[in-house]
Amino acid sequence: MFPLITLEEHYVSPKVHEASPEARAHYANFPPHILLKLESLGEERIQDLDKGKVSLQVLSHGPGNLAAPVCSVINEDLAVAIAKNPTRLAGFAMLPMSEPVAAVTELERCVTEFGFVGALVENHLDGQFYDDERFWPVFAKAQELNVPIYIHPTFASDSMMEHYKGNYNDSVALALSAFGWAWHTETGHHILRLFASGLFDHFPKLKIVIGHMGEMLPFQLDRIFSISERWGNRERGLREVWRNNIWITTSGMFSLTPLACLLQTTSIDHVLYSVDYPFSANEKGLEFLEEIEKSGLIAGEALELFAYKNAENLLRVKARRP
Repeated sequence: MFPLITLEEHYVSPKVHEASPEARAHYANFPPHILLKLESLGEERIQDLDKGKVSLQVLSHGPGNLAAPVCSVINEDLAVAIAKNPTRLAGFAMLPMSEPVAAVTELERCVTEFGFVGALVENHLDGQFYDDERFWPVFAKAQELNVPIYIHPTFASDSMMEHYKGNYNDSVALALSAFGWAWHTETGHHILRLFASGLFDHFPKLKIVIGHMGEMLPFQLDRIFSISERWGNRERGLREVWRNNIWITTSGMFSLTPLACLLQTTSIDHVLYSVDYPFSANEKGLEFLEEIEKSGLIAGEALELFAYKNAENLLRVKARRP
């Protein structure tokens, strides 16, 4: 058996509860057993890695738009936790995206001082997306440091929420605005906004990661490639940007059908295994990996690329061998 690396795997610092009433409200809705796993950075997490035969788990903090000093403390605490299990855990930085200058400083500190492998940022900032040039210094720094930015779904802002309300219970609107639909469509939408803004022309070596089998984009990709040619003169088309600047994880999705679509639209060396722990169990990820191997959809050397080698190349890490 070869090693496994997972990239969209979450934790929560108790300090977020103290610093952000909004985040505290979000976490209050999580099932207690999930919240306990989110808060664990020690033995229970390592045991869960073993259950899914995960060699290296890249940790990222759950939702919360926090000020720079709080992000700094949370990242420091994560660095301490990783130092206790350096062969099993790695980290994506939490950045104060509402303060782009501070976010640049924090990204550099986390990579150069703590050895973090990049950053994970929420898909929008209270409804504002990162095609706004005030955020671009963060992407410039990521390109300079040669680390990826993982763009992860987040909850709808109040203004966005109205779009999902209708002739049904507000609980349905919440699902449509989040895990039932819009987490994925809005993240795919964000990638298209970044392309249309010219971000990838300014930063041609930028590395962006998205999860959940591509956040709906692979199914529409051929159509979008054609339509995007009308979006102004770009130095590189969307097809080239997708091939060279975007990496996709399978986090939280365990079905062969979307994986087949993803593989038909995306080079295997940009497709990476992930679980979405603890919202999905590592054991479920392992079962899916075994199903993939049995199906022949990914096999041989390609399966090793998917399972760990692509992550090693992207993140410049080395997974311990079983």
